[in-house]
Amino acid sequence: DAAERGGKGEQIILVRYETTPDDIHGVMVSQGVLTAHGGMTSHAAVVARGMGITCVAGAPGIQIDAKGGSVTINGTTYGTGDTLTLNGSTGEVFEGALTLVPPSINEDFEQVVEWADEVRTLGVRANAENFEDASKARELGAEGIGLARTEHMFMAQDRLPAVRKMILAETEDERAAALAEILPMQQADFEEIFTAMKGLPVTVRLLDPPLHEFLPNLVEQALLVQRLELTNGDADELEAERATLAQVHKLHEQNPMLGTRGCRLAMLYPSIPDMQARAIIKAALAVQEKEGETVGVEIMIPLVAYRSELATQRAIVAKAVEEEFEKAGKRLDYTIGTMIELPRAALVADQIAEEADFFSFGTNDLTQTGIGISRDDAEAGFLGYYVDSEVIPSNPFESIDQDGVGGLVKIGVEKGRVTKPALKTGVCGEHGGDPESIDFFHRAGLNYVSCSPFRVPIARLAAARAALKNK
Repeated sequence: DAAERGGKGEQIILVRYETTPDDIHGVMVSQGVLTAHGGMTSHAAVVARGMGITCVAGAPGIQIDAKGGSVTINGTTYGTGDTLTLNGSTGEVFEGALTLVPPSINEDFEQVVEWADEVRTLGVRANAENFEDASKARELGAEGIGLARTEHMFMAQDRLPAVRKMILAETEDERAAALAEILPMQQADFEEIFTAMKGLPVTVRLLDPPLHEFLPNLVEQALLVQRLELTNGDADELEAERATLAQVHKLHEQNPMLGTRGCRLAMLYPSIPDMQARAIIKAALAVQEKEGETVGVEIMIPLVAYRSELATQRAIVAKAVEEEFEKAGKRLDYTIGTMIELPRAALVADQIAEEADFFSFGTNDLTQTGIGISRDDAEAGFLGYYVDSEVIPSNPFESIDQDGVGGLVKIGVEKGRVTKPALKTGVCGEHGGDPESIDFFHRAGLNYVSCSPFRVPIARLAAARAALKNK
């Protein structure tokens, strides 16, 4: 409904219990998103923030009647056609249409930010996965892209089937066919981003999907098969849906956020990083040919815990890249690094640095794994009470837990630079746009922070403030 009405130009708010990749086509055309579950770094919040869409995520006080198309807030029920106003900064929902003031960047603001750029030592990059976001980031002063999440490129409705085919493939031939379908999509996406960011560095993170986000829901798939059985549905369709159910059942995980994702998926299926590395290099060379210059290519391996994982993945990526250079008869500079988002990776960073050209700290997952909390469940559950009762000073997903998670970051930086003194280190979690966290990252000796495009001006100012405060 949101995709259809928003696509016609209507101003709509998408209201869901929580959003999934299946909802992306509705999110993209909404003025705002309101969810009952989730928090600062949940799917809805991260995707909406990157697109500049207002989002209030994790409002447990709302009651949603999906069938009836209504939402009840404080005892009052609102249906399709009623007007609400969202404040994505404070998390407030207002009845009716409040007067809005469009954001503007005037000459005074530009002057202040220019002064900030003269003072700050931290670089500021953006997290972006498409031409529009990359262009907006550059317009707002980003010095490159610190995180391009390739799994976000497949959230569009027309691309999910190809990814599902890849994940559900039972043989290497089936997977190769699915990857051949995906490669041109990936290359086209990279060409757009590289064109927007030519002359600047771009860090592309290889595929890191919690599998459940891209697979049919286990219960819904089982019910579909059951319905076809009870209604004596088409025999070929029933057989196909049974095969899908068997694969989904086989791949189902109790805790997918800590399951077969990141480099673990790539270890099982090396053809995936091989395809992505080829798409990246093909795109970089194509942009160089067309535009006369290209980006600084940085390929990032996600969710590494062991040096051997990174060594294996580096070899796969480097082999694919060199083969593409040989085919093209030309080459360009590139680096291969990793995302530090697990405590073990931070603690053995000296070992991991032997295989890495750079580190980027994924502080969203490092907070989850370092403190041992699920971000969506915690933000919808006890975290609010913890902050209100001053058990903790702030939500650790909004502002980094400096003593604990921050301690892991410091260890990672220090140990990494024992092995490679000039090791480039950055942050690509949502903390990269939080002023207090930026102050900490400055003191920890990082080279840059990366945040959502619309937070880039704040990050530039905060980095300057940190430089002055800690001079």
